[in-house]
Amino acid sequence: QVHLVESGGGLVQAGGSLRLSCAASGRDFSLSVMGYFRQAPGKEREFVAGISLDGSNTYVKDFVKGRFAISRDNAKNTVNLQMNSLKPEDTAVYYCGMRTDTIVIVTSPQAWDYWGQGTQVTVSS
Repeated sequence: QVHLVESGGGLVQAGGSLRLSCAASGRDFSLSVMGYFRQAPGKEREFVAGISLDGSNTYVKDFVKGRFAISRDNAKNTVNLQMNSLKPEDTAVYYCGMRTDTIVIVTSPQAWDYWGQGTQVTVSS
């Protein structure tokens, strides 16, 4: 059984930074594409960033490009999202996602197989 556990969310002022971490178990982590999504109240879940099996390729959406960075540590079965220069519009619940049996990063939430419980990120103005 796959478990994804996020940590690192919280309240921060605009311009500040947070680092989210997601610990995975129950599946061969190094064979899984990993990613982060977010969902604000009343909005659909949206893709933020994804990373390939060995971490050599990343894809970050334009609205966070230059501010957010995704990384992974296959020895520790963790994936991280470093968030800098946070804005109030970044406020959302952030979810860690896993895609198995593929090497492709895709942005549709329906294409992802497993999810963490989510962690709240709130950015005050």
